[in-house]
Amino acid sequence: MKVLVATPLYPPESGGPATYVAELEHGLPERGIEVVIVKFSDVRHLPTLIRHIAYGIRVFFAAEGVDLIYALDPVSVGVPALVAARLRGKPLAVKIVGDFAWEQGMQKYGITTPLEVFVREKNVALPLRFFRFLQKEVALSARRVIVPSTFLKGIVEAWGVESAKIDVIYNAVKLPAVGQVVEALGELPRPLVVSVGRLVPWKGNRELIDAVRLVRQKGKKLSVAIIGDGPERHTLGARAKDTLGSGYTFTGTLSHADAFAAIQYADMYVLDSLYEGLSHTLVEARMAGAAIVASNRGGNPEVVEHEIHGLLVPAEDSQKLSDALERLLDDGELRARLKTNAKDTSGRFDVGSMLEKIAERLRAIV
Repeated sequence: MKVLVATPLYPPESGGPATYVAELEHGLPERGIEVVIVKFSDVRHLPTLIRHIAYGIRVFFAAEGVDLIYALDPVSVGVPALVAARLRGKPLAVKIVGDFAWEQGMQKYGITTPLEVFVREKNVALPLRFFRFLQKEVALSARRVIVPSTFLKGIVEAWGVESAKIDVIYNAVKLPAVGQVVEALGELPRPLVVSVGRLVPWKGNRELIDAVRLVRQKGKKLSVAIIGDGPERHTLGARAKDTLGSGYTFTGTLSHADAFAAIQYADMYVLDSLYEGLSHTLVEARMAGAAIVASNRGGNPEVVEHEIHGLLVPAEDSQKLSDALERLLDDGELRARLKTNAKDTSGRFDVGSMLEKIAERLRAIV
């Protein structure tokens, strides 16, 4: 069997799709499935519409002789992959890790409602309706839809996709190489809280900055390091300067190994996102044995059980986040127990199990 994988990200780019496609590229051939990778990064330098046309052409030519096209998102690579699949007469599978319309709405159209509310709203901006149409069309046209969490299965069902064609296969993560603790991180006073992710509105970095301020107002010491880059970089930097003054750093994007080293080095790890499909980084934080505080939204409760592997708090609530951080600072016994429990990621997030399930689903299509 030969599968073309259309991916929006590819190593050394960071992000869940990059980690996932690397596992497919190395693991599926061991299970009798040849893999052809078509990377969106090869056309990303082109203007927006042109890049998608160019990518579709690349997928079309690369698809000669394959049995199946597997797109790793429903819009940026999913739409070109669907067009190529139809022209070639090939079956399509798609992995969906989020709602593109909602993400665009959060960044550009003033959407503030949670994803699970947004998917049921009718009165949205015309561009968002168009994005909804595109992702729904790809999902409906695919033979199988793969999602990394039960939460996301519910979201895709709300698009109008029948439950029977949606498979939940948890993302799996291998223990990453441990890199270097970058100088800016090492210079911060301890205790230290770290967060890793794109600097976008739904990742909760504004609330994290405010929560650190609230902890400090009680006379406790706490530094914060935010790792990653994105459109909110300038806004968050200004907020931290005004709110905290010192004891913080924005490292920008780090290598996967250095980001993992930062998680291990920190006293606490925070993922206060309004939405996550299923976070690779949160799984890695568990593998690192971090003392975790995460929002109780999206797929996070499927990775972290409250009071067992970490503490779950309401999203966008700086006071609740501050209370959880203070609790971990004050209770060494709790912190040690959560760190020990977090390290046990066996079974649910096993790479071999994930690859076997993916191979089984892909074979069933053709």
